[in-house]
Amino acid sequence: MMQKAMTALVCLLALSACKDDNPPIQGYVEGNYLRVGLPSGGRMVSLLVEKGQRVQPGEPLFALDDREEQAALAQAQAQLEQARFQRDNLLTGKRLLEIKAIEEQKAQSQADLTLSQTQLRRQEELIRTGNTPQASLDSARSAVNRDRARVAELAAQLAFAHEGGREAEIHSAQATVSAAEAALAQAQWKLDERTAKAPKAALVDDILFRPGEALTANQAGVSLLPPDNVTLRMYLSPEQVGRVANGQHLAVSCEGCPPGLSASVHYIAPEASYAPPVIYSRDNRAKLVFLVEAQPDSAADKLRPGQPVSLVLPP
Repeated sequence: MMQKAMTALVCLLALSACKDDNPPIQGYVEGNYLRVGLPSGGRMVSLLVEKGQRVQPGEPLFALDDREEQAALAQAQAQLEQARFQRDNLLTGKRLLEIKAIEEQKAQSQADLTLSQTQLRRQEELIRTGNTPQASLDSARSAVNRDRARVAELAAQLAFAHEGGREAEIHSAQATVSAAEAALAQAQWKLDERTAKAPKAALVDDILFRPGEALTANQAGVSLLPPDNVTLRMYLSPEQVGRVANGQHLAVSCEGCPPGLSASVHYIAPEASYAPPVIYSRDNRAKLVFLVEAQPDSAADKLRPGQPVSLVLPP
């Protein structure tokens, strides 16, 4: 009889030793959603994703009517081309044909000046012999002065044609080009902002609007859940919260999840609160608890918001 009692005691002690002194903590998956909208409102004309689809950074999600922005962009492009033409016209000066015409006129005026100078010398010879009146000499001198002034005028025009516009006009034209380039960039930005794009790799969680519906400015059309926005939440008692610290790794398990999961603690509530009416815990009695959040170290895309998980605290 004594031997049976000893055997039973040994078995009880063995079972007690095998009892888990560090049971897992029950928590759940939480998602911080990205609700993607656009800075200006309008009618949705195309939806480029569907619920449950995974998107990459920069991938288009949906587009609003952009006819007004297309017209503004075309106008800005035309104004920039006009400003550049006016600037280049000042920088290059007169066209080649215009310069050629001025050179021809200058050559003709130079020939006229040579002829008038020859006639002036002839009149000066005649006036000494008394074979011509004084009026003819005065007329010849006037013709020389006239032709000399014409040659000087055309020489100045030719020099100006080769130099191009004045410096102040060129600076003004360059400023006009810069303003037109800025207007074009703004028009292009407004056009680009009519298409919503994924800011990061994510799961399309929900479609909030469909083509034909109107969105106001900054109103979300699509809801995304990036993997790094998945968080594990748990509520710990004052005794348990003292066993964790920011950056600490906790073992994670759940039904249907791959083995070997872990999560890093990134937030511990500074103040206690009463436990919510329903939490994933073996004991739902009202008590003070601390909210603790942990970021999955891997396989975050395998976790779903609201999914129960078990986390093992350090001993």
